[in-house]
Amino acid sequence: MAKHPRLSTDYLNRFAEALMLIDLAADDPDIVQDLKAWRSVTYREHFETSPLRIAASALAAYDLVPPERREGFEELCRAMTRLVTTATALLADRADRLDAITIVEVAGDALRRQIARATEFINANGAVDIVAIEMRELQAEVDALLRR
Repeated sequence: MAKHPRLSTDYLNRFAEALMLIDLAADDPDIVQDLKAWRSVTYREHFETSPLRIAASALAAYDLVPPERREGFEELCRAMTRLVTTATALLADRADRLDAITIVEVAGDALRRQIARATEFINANGAVDIVAIEMRELQAEVDALLRR
């Protein structure tokens, strides 16, 4: 029996890296430079350039996800990217350490929730309708961070 291709959470390591940098930025302002250098790529771009053995299978699984669910996942990834970019800009402009702590707490919490949603989608192999997981809430989190 042939094994069905599976999505891979390896892609989310990019966002986990950004989260780690955000968490460290309150105590070390030099981390902001690392955050500025951080770049997001799409799921497809990640696995097209990945040396992992599972890369081809992860791409094959992604191609099997219905287009509307794939678009929902991609929108979630864009929201995570906007959150990282916004947090980076706010941390670069911070006036004092207290501001940085607030930015890190708000952005870190929001990014953790978004990563959890993306993990749920990947672990369900795309069977979860990510759009139904409160896309408006994600935008509200990004907007709240911008207002701080």
